[in-house]
Amino acid sequence: MDMRTLYVLVAVALAVALLSGFGAYTVYLELAQLNSRIEVLSDKLTGLEEKFGNLADSLKELAEKTSTVVTVTKTSQNLTAPELVYEMVKDSVVMVRVTVLVETLFGPSYTSAEGSGFIYDEDGHIITNYHVVEGARKIEVYFLDKTIVEGRLVGTDPYSDLAVIEINPSGRILKPLYLGNSSELKVGQPVIAVGSPFGLSGSLTTGVISQLGRVLRAPGGRLIPNVIQFDAAVNPGNSGGPLLDYSGRVIGVTTAIASTTGAFSGIGFAIPSNIVSKVVKAIITVGEYKHPWLGIAGVDVNPEIAEAVGLPKAYGFLVTNVAENGPAAKAGIRGGTKTVKLSDGRVIKIGGDVILGVNGVRIIGLADLLAYLEEYTNPGDIITLTVFRDGEVVDVKAQLGALP
Repeated sequence: MDMRTLYVLVAVALAVALLSGFGAYTVYLELAQLNSRIEVLSDKLTGLEEKFGNLADSLKELAEKTSTVVTVTKTSQNLTAPELVYEMVKDSVVMVRVTVLVETLFGPSYTSAEGSGFIYDEDGHIITNYHVVEGARKIEVYFLDKTIVEGRLVGTDPYSDLAVIEINPSGRILKPLYLGNSSELKVGQPVIAVGSPFGLSGSLTTGVISQLGRVLRAPGGRLIPNVIQFDAAVNPGNSGGPLLDYSGRVIGVTTAIASTTGAFSGIGFAIPSNIVSKVVKAIITVGEYKHPWLGIAGVDVNPEIAEAVGLPKAYGFLVTNVAENGPAAKAGIRGGTKTVKLSDGRVIKIGGDVILGVNGVRIIGLADLLAYLEEYTNPGDIITLTVFRDGEVVDVKAQLGALP
């Protein structure tokens, strides 16, 4: 082998060695970079695992909450409205026991009687009926949990058969009931009565409104308009308790029943909440309520009366008598001038004004007139009466007084 060939071989060997070393170095670099990437990916994977772990915990917590909500919803769906309303109001309805002095054959004697009532505000005012506390020498308020608290009479209104008594909460948390709007009621609407019939406190009955706009004579002798008629069973002892709608709002105060035996016969009556609201506020603030007064007496117009007075349609309220110096007399409202006997045997005076409307509201009879005055007016207000007089329809302005 000559030297030239040897140099070539040595050069080739050196080249191969150099190339081999460079390749190994390149592979080393690639492995280092790969390891670095793996470490980065490992860190990212660890972060993802933590995030997935947190997400799993959140999903588990959400599942537990959802399960609770579903359980509560199912429980609520299994309850009827009366059950729910009773839970809302049971701690707010009370039994009112009074001690009264009565005269007997053996002289004066004390006796007790029960009625119902409900919490009106957090100050301890309780609404009940006037006839429940009439003549009371002592008043006791019984809560459903057997707590007994002494009551004090704040004021009464015999003309709407309402009264307000007051208790000292003495640290007790009072739960007032809310008054609804009785002008929005409908015949057939379901109602709930809660009270203490025959002294059985916390009793609940259900029914429907069987009619609206009834007129009831109060203990004071005045007619109460817009009375609610209902068929939920009520008996002696329910008086003063709340009549509720299915949202738990008080729409009336149970006050009377129609019965020939003294027990419930299917018809109960409640003073509407709109009257209750006005009367109770006045009793609490000034000690009494002044009812608007017009000072007239008369009869509802029927076809026979309409024909007798020349009225084209049989509606309105015929004025037979006007109170001397009363608001109607001062306004020039006319009473009857001629006595006639009707076919049903009644003897009335005709020739007076027939009231057809008040402030643009049509009046069918006395119930409508009383209802409008009681709910929308106050003593001192000036009203416009639309009357039929001498064959013509005229407007007469009158300023209302306060019921004497």
